Amino acid sequence: MEKNPNLNAEIIEHQQNKQLTSAELADLFSNFMGDSLFCCIFEHFLDVVEDDEIRDYVEFALSLSRRHVKEISKIFVNEGIPVPVGFGEQDVRKGAPRLFGDLFMIFYITQMASASLIIYGNAFSNSSRHDIMHYFRGSMNDSAETYERGIHLLLSKGMDISAPNIPYAKKIDFVEKKSFISIITGKDRPLTANEIKFLHFNTNTNILGKALMIAFSQVASSEKIRKYLKNGAELAGKQIKIFADYLTKQDLPSPKLMDANVTDSTSSPFSDKLIMYHGALAGNVALSNIGTALSQMLRHDLAAMFIEFIPIIGKYNNDGLNMMIERGWFEEPFTAADRKELSKHSPGNLT
Repeated sequence: MEKNPNLNAEIIEHQQNKQLTSAELADLFSNFMGDSLFCCIFEHFLDVVEDDEIRDYVEFALSLSRRHVKEISKIFVNEGIPVPVGFGEQDVRKGAPRLFGDLFMIFYITQMASASLIIYGNAFSNSSRHDIMHYFRGSMNDSAETYERGIHLLLSKGMDISAPNIPYAKKIDFVEKKSFISIITGKDRPLTANEIKFLHFNTNTNILGKALMIAFSQVASSEKIRKYLKNGAELAGKQIKIFADYLTKQDLPSPKLMDANVTDSTSSPFSDKLIMYHGALAGNVALSNIGTALSQMLRHDLAAMFIEFIPIIGKYNNDGLNMMIERGWFEEPFTAADRKELSKHSPGNLT
């Protein structure tokens, strides 16, 4: 159904003086930081990629991220809001040796597009101003196209990251026994399609995270940061093993690791600031994914397993945040007015 042009004009006119909400400010800020970071990552990919088809894909992803940064900057300028620093040419080093293989580049961009679809959907559904909704709707379309192109490119290169197949149902059944979800007997029943989906999905995201942490731990300049990243790789590896074990016990395949697609380079293409922020971004996505998976688990043993990881990942993220603050790398997001602080500077009663 086509949009009513009169209604569209009426909405724009009605909202022309509407301020950005806290939700819109939060999502635009996060989007700006993420896409400015992706620009740096994709520029390194473009500098070292060898396969022409993959080069075209990287150029496509880079063009989208650059456009997003430009569009958000314009929104902030029009609103009289300072444009965030984010990441730029000071955070990527041209001519650095390749840190990742070509196949990893497709996998990385595809996984980032998958995560972005969820993030943009949430941002869109929390927006109310016409131009912001339009921006996030367009960003969702960008991510959908990026994901679709990435999946096809991975398949053409011999890599399938699809969830496992299971037999089609031959009839409709209803659960008759509470043992289906029992903490004792429920763990012995076959996994549901939904449980398989989220085990597989979280395995893939941790495969990406593990490879990233391994690569970054090789090139970070600080021993403290390198140790932190190694711990992140170990945490991702632990999750991969546990998730994969649940799948293999049901004779289902689990995704392959991407560690071999990290080179032996020890020369960093990126600043430590970018590396640490990317670690924080990965941790936040991991917590979000676990929360979503937890809400879909019917087997109590699976739910308990996901719950166990929440405080561990939360502490890891908090440690990284403190390290960034210590180094002056954490750019403060938009916040509400500090009324208590403002009251200290009150001019008092005029006489």
